[in-house]
Amino acid sequence: MTHFGIICPAASSHLNLMSNLGYELKKRGHRLTLFGIMDIQSQALARGLEFQAISPSQFPTKTMTSYFGQLGQMSGLSAIGYTAGWISKWLDILLREAPDVLKQVGVEALLVDQASFEGGTIAEFLDIPFITLCSGLVGNQHPIIPPWNTSWRYNPTLWSCWRNQLGYTLLNVIDQPIWNVVAKYRREWNLPPFLTRNHAYSKLAQITHQPAEFEFPRTDLPDYFHFTGPFHHLQNQKSIPFPYEKLTGQPLIYASMGTVQNCQINVFKKIASACAGLDMQLVISLGGSTSPEWLSNLPGNAIVVSYAPQLELLQKATLTITHAGMHTTLESLSNGVPMVAIPITHDQPAVAARIAWTGTGEVIPLDKLNVSRLRNAIKRVLTEESYKQNALRLQAAIHQSGGVSKAADIIEKAVSTGKPVLAKNLIEF
Repeated sequence: MTHFGIICPAASSHLNLMSNLGYELKKRGHRLTLFGIMDIQSQALARGLEFQAISPSQFPTKTMTSYFGQLGQMSGLSAIGYTAGWISKWLDILLREAPDVLKQVGVEALLVDQASFEGGTIAEFLDIPFITLCSGLVGNQHPIIPPWNTSWRYNPTLWSCWRNQLGYTLLNVIDQPIWNVVAKYRREWNLPPFLTRNHAYSKLAQITHQPAEFEFPRTDLPDYFHFTGPFHHLQNQKSIPFPYEKLTGQPLIYASMGTVQNCQINVFKKIASACAGLDMQLVISLGGSTSPEWLSNLPGNAIVVSYAPQLELLQKATLTITHAGMHTTLESLSNGVPMVAIPITHDQPAVAARIAWTGTGEVIPLDKLNVSRLRNAIKRVLTEESYKQNALRLQAAIHQSGGVSKAADIIEKAVSTGKPVLAKNLIEF
């Protein structure tokens, strides 16, 4: 048995991925402890994880609530910059105190979210193995691949590579405060400096829940990089009440803008207006952004709920309207459901670019969203067979990718051998 520590952002999408992986590893006899400076013990326990706080008194729960409240009203680079500044404020505390806490509870290996830039440095200082998990879009930087926060399409021409490199330069400037803190501790701990952002990731195994077929063509990834497909675990899903009796039997459109950047109330109103008059039923999940009563006068026969049992509804859905969060996107594709994407910030524009590239849906930028454009995109996805066929193609790829069981196999092998786990069947385009 191995005692795994988990370091990841305290956002639902990151916690859900780690908890599904944790459920699989616990079945195999391992122990999982989530570490954080926020008091998110209840969230960790609800997901079947142990929790160990690091200086929770300095960051009470209201601090996290305030952060997500502000972030939920932002979009684009302003949201990324706000997140980077917020993280840098508490990262110094985490790096200073985490090593002692991890040693005290006997952590033997770390599972580090790719967005938690400090995790690998903590593991190196403690001389324990760590695995990098990509809970969003693959973040490894390379000039041929557009930055993870852009809507740019894949284009291997020289001018596109120049554009991509400029994009990475801007992105690296925005998140430099985070890396400055990490670099400070690497100097203090006599660890070699990171020459590039990619050097912060594990040299044993890097794992993404994307299927390879949902990534742009790339040959830059290390040979220990693994595309395993989504980490679904129905046994680990929290039961969410839903008024199933209100479903009419009409074809179902499921709409969700996630649980973080979900305060765009006007977007929900435009979605309802665009779907009104169609011979379909709309379900809107607000992701906790507001009370359903605030949207009680929507046109059409929409069912509006604070939270929805997403996986169950996607099994019934004909179309998903989404912010292009990676989890909703992959859960839609796992059920062969095409999409209309309205990306807002972070990696959502880049996920949406991959939706367009794979032909599994249509994309409407937030600043170009109106009822007419959205209704036309919905009708196009519903009537043109290629979208459904491409979604079914991705569904088949996901079912063959191995999922959470394959990810757990890779992790166990990396920790037990202390050697890189090579992707034997790494897809090359």
